[in-house]
Amino acid sequence: MATRSTSAAAIPASADPDTPTLTKAELAEALHARIGFNKRESKDIVDTFFAIIAERLIAGEEVRIAGFGQFGVRDKSPRPGRNPRTGEPVPIEARRVVTFHASPKLKAALQGDVDG
Repeated sequence: MATRSTSAAAIPASADPDTPTLTKAELAEALHARIGFNKRESKDIVDTFFAIIAERLIAGEEVRIAGFGQFGVRDKSPRPGRNPRTGEPVPIEARRVVTFHASPKLKAALQGDVDG
């Protein structure tokens, strides 16, 4: 199995090498490898973590994770759109979307500044 190199422990690479994606199963495997939880506990922790984040976002709350970033919910107004194939006007309904803003630490790490 291919792996990505990380500073602490390897995280298995996703099945499609063209689009690297970290999955919940890979997060659970990383918890198992790095911390030593059994695989069932690791899966439950990852599932619970994301369930809590989703619950808070659905309730309209912001979710801040220090050193990583902030998730929020934004209400978008209805607006006119266009079918790209036919050019026909199509109304786009009002909706709620999730936003993410990376923390300064994460932004610095992405730019290669490890002290950030």
